[in-house]
Amino acid sequence: MGGGKGGSDFDPKGKSDNEVMRFCQSFMSELFRHIGADTDVPAGDIGVGGREIGFLFGQYKRLANCFTGVLTGKGLNWGGSLIRPEATGYGCVYFAQEMLKTKKETFEGKLCLVSGSGNVSQYTIEKLLDLGAKVIAISDSNGVIHDPEGVNREKLAWVLELKNVRRGRIKDYAERFKTAKYIPIDPRLDYNPLWAIKADCAFPSATQNEINAKDAATLVMNGCKLVAEGANMPSTLDATKLFLEAKILYGPAKAANAGGVATSGLEMSQNSQRLSWTREQVDDHLHKIMIEIHKNSFETAAKYGHPGNLVYGANIAGFVKVADSMLDQGLV
Repeated sequence: MGGGKGGSDFDPKGKSDNEVMRFCQSFMSELFRHIGADTDVPAGDIGVGGREIGFLFGQYKRLANCFTGVLTGKGLNWGGSLIRPEATGYGCVYFAQEMLKTKKETFEGKLCLVSGSGNVSQYTIEKLLDLGAKVIAISDSNGVIHDPEGVNREKLAWVLELKNVRRGRIKDYAERFKTAKYIPIDPRLDYNPLWAIKADCAFPSATQNEINAKDAATLVMNGCKLVAEGANMPSTLDATKLFLEAKILYGPAKAANAGGVATSGLEMSQNSQRLSWTREQVDDHLHKIMIEIHKNSFETAAKYGHPGNLVYGANIAGFVKVADSMLDQGLV
């Protein structure tokens, strides 16, 4: 649940719906007293998708005897928001688009690497295709797919069916599309072969610490111009330092992957109003939010003497917002 920190070691992959339901109901039986629409609102994360949110929300509703927007990522039939599944991926690409604008560039024709093949990765690819980019690599925990011809919309639809319906492994992609090569990941190696593929942009969208210093050095050496983090803290501290020293466009997760949380907020707004916005309305709100997050990070970095350093800008902008609010509210 939310951020992948704490919680249980239960892994829903490969479990039947009944097994997952029983676990989710037991979990919510303890959690429900600690959450609420105006208290704390959990969201899905690694291993927690629409199925799990449904079981969790159903149990919360039964125990609390009320219908409130206490979980985000709900189904559209029962309080969910359009664009919520796409939000983190779309938002990350919108943020990266603003990064490129500072160099008067666009995504048109750029080669991109996207790690992972779950929600964030799937919709990062979709939005990159919308903006004219060419995605040449995707992955899962077992291996990497390198497709020099690019992941087009037909191939992406196949990946969505593979991962979301059949719950298969990405190696099947190479068997289905003969232009692609499958590279197994050896956990004993000190690098990820995905990041050794030459490209213009990298979107780490799988998990924490998936780019280490060696991976970062390889990306920089191969001419990567932009790294935008769709996952939570996917780059190690040493990798982050290398990106900043190389002065490439680097969008840290705390800013670049805020689209999911932002759209969770939009889902809560709709729940409070008892309204359902159109896909276009939610996407427009999300796009404007990501533009504003980039603007705040970019301008704050320049204001405090570190122009272009979005890590610095995002940290200070976030800190100042919280600090000012604390001062306004007094010693409480």
